[in-house]
Amino acid sequence: MEMLNKLKSTVSSLSTVLPGNPVTREYEIEKLIASSGPSLIWKVYKGIKRSTKQEAAVFVLEKKQLERYSKQDRDHILDILKKGVSQLTRLRHPSILTVQHPLEESRESLAFATEPVFASLANILGNHENLCVPPPKELKEFQLYDIEIKYGLLQVTEGLAFLHNDVKLLHHNICPESIIINKNGAWKIFGFDFCIPASNPQDSQPAFSFREVDFDRPPITQPHFNYIAPEYVLTMSCDTASDMFSLGALMCAIFNKGNPIINNYGSLTTVKKNFHQLQQQSSLKLDFVPADVREHVKMLLSTTPEVRPDAFQFSKLQFFEDVGVKTLQYLDSLYQWDNLQKSHFYKGLPQILTQMTKRVALQRILPCLVKEYANVEMVPFVLPSVLLIAEQATKEEFCSLILPDLIPIFQIQEPVQIMLIFLQKMNLLLNQCPPDAIRNHVLPMIYCSLEADAQQIQELCLSIIPSIAALIEYSAMKNSLLPRIKKLCLHTSYLSVRVNCLVCIGNLLEHLDKWLVLDEVLPMLPQIPSKEPAVLMGILGIYKLTMTHKKLGITKDIMASKVIPFLMPLTIENGLTLNQFNALVAVVKEMVGRVESEQRMKLEQLNSIRQEQNTINMSKNQSLGENDLFGKVETDEKAKGAMENMFQNLGLNVNNCNEQNTVINNSPVVSSVTSQYSSKPSLSMEEKTRLAWEQEQQQRLKSQAPLKLSQPAVSLSPHKPKDLTSTLISSNLSNFTMTGNMNLNSTFNPMQPVLTQPVFSPRMPQLTCVNALSPCPTYPMTAVPPLSVPQTGIYNYATPQKNLNMSSLDNLLPQPKQLLSMNQMPTSNMFQKLPNFTRTEQTISSPPLQSNVSKPVAIDAKSELDDLLGM
Repeated sequence: MEMLNKLKSTVSSLSTVLPGNPVTREYEIEKLIASSGPSLIWKVYKGIKRSTKQEAAVFVLEKKQLERYSKQDRDHILDILKKGVSQLTRLRHPSILTVQHPLEESRESLAFATEPVFASLANILGNHENLCVPPPKELKEFQLYDIEIKYGLLQVTEGLAFLHNDVKLLHHNICPESIIINKNGAWKIFGFDFCIPASNPQDSQPAFSFREVDFDRPPITQPHFNYIAPEYVLTMSCDTASDMFSLGALMCAIFNKGNPIINNYGSLTTVKKNFHQLQQQSSLKLDFVPADVREHVKMLLSTTPEVRPDAFQFSKLQFFEDVGVKTLQYLDSLYQWDNLQKSHFYKGLPQILTQMTKRVALQRILPCLVKEYANVEMVPFVLPSVLLIAEQATKEEFCSLILPDLIPIFQIQEPVQIMLIFLQKMNLLLNQCPPDAIRNHVLPMIYCSLEADAQQIQELCLSIIPSIAALIEYSAMKNSLLPRIKKLCLHTSYLSVRVNCLVCIGNLLEHLDKWLVLDEVLPMLPQIPSKEPAVLMGILGIYKLTMTHKKLGITKDIMASKVIPFLMPLTIENGLTLNQFNALVAVVKEMVGRVESEQRMKLEQLNSIRQEQNTINMSKNQSLGENDLFGKVETDEKAKGAMENMFQNLGLNVNNCNEQNTVINNSPVVSSVTSQYSSKPSLSMEEKTRLAWEQEQQQRLKSQAPLKLSQPAVSLSPHKPKDLTSTLISSNLSNFTMTGNMNLNSTFNPMQPVLTQPVFSPRMPQLTCVNALSPCPTYPMTAVPPLSVPQTGIYNYATPQKNLNMSSLDNLLPQPKQLLSMNQMPTSNMFQKLPNFTRTEQTISSPPLQSNVSKPVAIDAKSELDDLLGM
């Protein structure tokens, strides 16, 4: 609230400065910054033009300040001041203050507007009359540098030369109150209140009419007595040399910290006395004046006007041949030069700027350089000097004086030297520019630099990007920066640019997220069209960083499916050195090891989860009865079998596979296994399932006798004629065996193949059939030729022995007169050539699951005989 009240009071006070004055319609008046003119009567305010928003200075004379004078003196003072402003408005020269708005008068004030002003020379030398109390901080702490004094005096001298030689005008009041220093530090002549025009302006030697000084009038109506020439008092004459005497007195006051060499105190008697003493002195003690100009100052202070050098001669002194002075002088006259001359000057300017003070560079040099921005061809020559000045400036000075003019330059892409200079000074821009300017102007310039055709610009830009990555937003990184780097990496024809792109991406990885790397960075690497060792090492570095970085770790799936298949062929590139090969192989091995360890850990976790689930399911079934338990075990075995088939290639069912390969020969083995599991206090699900299955098989084997089969060693010759009798007998035997299998009620192992014919062995004389109900009789067989049957471990079942009625087969044979029927044929002769049957051991595999297997179909004996007989 206090701040608001203070602001209101300031606005109200400023609004009363020019009540009713037309200047207020054109300019907004802000704060009081200086005072100038005779007796510092003019107040100088900082103003802004309403239409163009350009900064200006508004000079105001409040008539109430003249109330202490008589009405005649007031009118005389107003006439003098109006005359001075009117004369100033008609003059145009770089060394004369420029008027932007002519004098306006109202009932309360006089006012006019000029170019922006910093202060008057009197204010800088310590005279703060008619200023606010305390004076502005920047004015109170201001100190003139040597180069400012030299070039300021040179500007005043040039202004006097213009007045004397061109305008034919005598200023008649050169003093600190009549010298204005503008915003850029240039010294301007002001205060033409007592100027005297030449009476013969057409002649080469102008003559000026003398105006007698009236010491009885107020000082504001007279020239400054401390800087008046002696001839005004001694000889009652004046000439251009009179202004040169005032210039010498002004130089003494400047070098003597504002103290004039002659102090007349406004008294005619004192003035005459001081001038007579000055005339009698052969030499003045001017120790405070620089030695290289001391003699010339003495000449200016001579009481003889003819001894004094004129303005043109004085401007050519060696005192003004300083490098800094010449530089400032050239900058003020650059509008007269062509581009070639300007380019030579700007190339050497950075070396001169190192000798300049910061204020001189900011106020005097920078404005001249900024004017060259309109000429794009000269920007590459001007920009290094501008950025050198920016290094000396503070952040506030950079933002207010340099950055506004640089913003349009950031968008210029041609000539390319502009981008190159900005990239070389990127650290300066990042340190001086505010965050908004970096985001809106500097970063877009960097993005455009990646699309430039110059190799040097591309490489320099790629080396800068990692240092500014923290300032780049994620959206800009994803949509603006990374796509340009990828495009440059894939399409550039320069190997160094491609390698720098990979290095830049590697440095940016820590600023990216995992998904952006997986989606944008990694798919790009196999697309790079070159396989030079430097490129391969850059690719390898990116893969290694993404693999080892905690935030960006590549998944095992990507390493196994994409990265390793891409890196393996690179190991046999011929251009690789031994160190590069070792680095490449080391990364590949590390990736393989990670894939192996992560996949093994995953499978172990899956196995443990499956075992825990089986244990939970088994515990739920412990309360069931024995019959329900075994029935549920079969159902669980089916599900388990499906799961084992799924993971059988992964090595998760090693125990079950070992159990399925167990060979059961007889009941003692089963009983030993049973006793082994029964002794354990707690069984796993697999063990209980296997135990239940073994018990069932043991009961089944107890009710069956072992089957002993033999395989014939001799096969039928393909060229031997068929024996119908033997074929008929063999067919009947086969039919009997299949019928027994179909009538068997006991459960058999569905996983075993079923033998549809008996197995014969030439080594055994008997055939033994295994049946769950009764043993099968043995038939001696000697007449039947041996059959070739595959030898497998299977169960064969036959019906009990009974008398075979073969009378139905008599009609099939030829009818000789004396031929026995089939029932009367002796069996001993019929089977005397049949090989002996031997007992074979049965190997039973024990899968835990049962499946429906189709039973063997009985062979139609009649149809077989019909085929054999050709019926």
